[in-house]
Amino acid sequence: MLDKTKNASAASDAGWFTLFSGGNAIHSLVLSGGVALHALNIYIVTTVMPSIVRDIGGLDYYAWSTTLFVAASILGAALSVRLLNRAGAGGAYAVAALVFGLGSLTCAVAPSMALLLAGRSIQGFGGGLLYALAYGVIRMVFPAALWARAIGLISATWGTATLVGPAVGGVFAEFGAWRSAFWSLLPLTAVLATLALSTLPRTTSGARGPLPLMQLTLLVSIVLVLSVSGTLTATAEQIAGVGAALVLFAVLIASERRAAAQLLPRGALSPRSPLAALYATIALAMIGMQPEIYVAYLLQELHEQSPLVAGYIAALMALGWTAGSMTSAHWEGHRARKTITAGPFFGLVGLLTIAAFMPIISAGIAAIAVPLCLGIAAVGFGIGLAWPHIVTAVYAAAPAGEEEKAAASITTIQLFAASLGAALAGMTANLAGIGEGTTEGTASAAIWLFGLFALAPALGIVSARRAVGGSANRHMQNQEMH
Repeated sequence: MLDKTKNASAASDAGWFTLFSGGNAIHSLVLSGGVALHALNIYIVTTVMPSIVRDIGGLDYYAWSTTLFVAASILGAALSVRLLNRAGAGGAYAVAALVFGLGSLTCAVAPSMALLLAGRSIQGFGGGLLYALAYGVIRMVFPAALWARAIGLISATWGTATLVGPAVGGVFAEFGAWRSAFWSLLPLTAVLATLALSTLPRTTSGARGPLPLMQLTLLVSIVLVLSVSGTLTATAEQIAGVGAALVLFAVLIASERRAAAQLLPRGALSPRSPLAALYATIALAMIGMQPEIYVAYLLQELHEQSPLVAGYIAALMALGWTAGSMTSAHWEGHRARKTITAGPFFGLVGLLTIAAFMPIISAGIAAIAVPLCLGIAAVGFGIGLAWPHIVTAVYAAAPAGEEEKAAASITTIQLFAASLGAALAGMTANLAGIGEGTTEGTASAAIWLFGLFALAPALGIVSARRAVGGSANRHMQNQEMH
């Protein structure tokens, strides 16, 4: 026990240097590499999809490339703990990388949209595994003093991918070589699988049990319904789609409460549980971030910005997430716990700032650029500021023996909430008049979209305070004492 305390203290003193030295450096490379592979793929494919459709057709199924990918990612994230228990960290990462590689290969050789969609589904499953495994394996390969920094590194990796991915995809699209975009992922996948298999722990827990098949089926069904509703043009159809998803969600909650095989850790649905409050804070943060999908469009339509400029202004949200994570990842104690409540506050202020300044067109972009950019960055900064410490709080609040399930559930909830938020953002924008094709309708949509979604971080402040004031706080204090 004394040796473990000394090691944790040394890790805390050395800080980032310890994370990037010795065996920790390889583990950091593997974990961040898996997340980078998943994130880069998302942004590269988004950029080359128009080229794919021009080459092999399938415009009617354009949106399904993302829909099936997200649904499969959530399924992969939910099953990651089962894979981790049975194959160990090294084996699980290698399997996830190989599945991702198989999906990439399928996309690269696809002669039709049908086969491409199959490849995207396989890619999504493997990517979901990689993303969720990162949070589970952090606990296994790093001392507790480095958990927050490792989580910060993962956040920074994702933020960097939002800038690099579109640029890389743009190069492939420019030269009409969309298949090469998928081929280029294969060597990276092979390196990741080899490193993971040779460096990560291979020990298994041997934990077995029935799969939560009902909950998994409902979860994927909800994501598919939400994704389809987001592609519909009629407002009534969108509302019906979201309503159907909410009904399915109620059935999911009821099934989870009764099932012997549970998708979430024990107590995750209890109103008094700090774990439930932490999960709620994560979900609300992700929902509040989803109006981001309209930022570039609004900048082009209301302020006549070029697609390139609008895209990089929109990317400030992701850069803010990276900056927030890197700012707070080394904080400890009371200062670290305060980020969990401070994060949603930044999101609230940021969304209200965007709602106030985005619709102003008479003054010109120069007059509103600074507050608008600060508001966009603040939304991401708030999430990033809190993220390393929300995740470590989930680790601490997890019931004994269910730490891996709690860690995997972070990604499941994150992806699910993002899907819900995207569908609600689409419905809100349409109801507010974005489809009218007029400046007034677009400006109205900006006000309603960001103003209404500010409710998510506002509620997040409440759930964050409950989480920090509950037993999660006591767990974190106990960690400091030991």
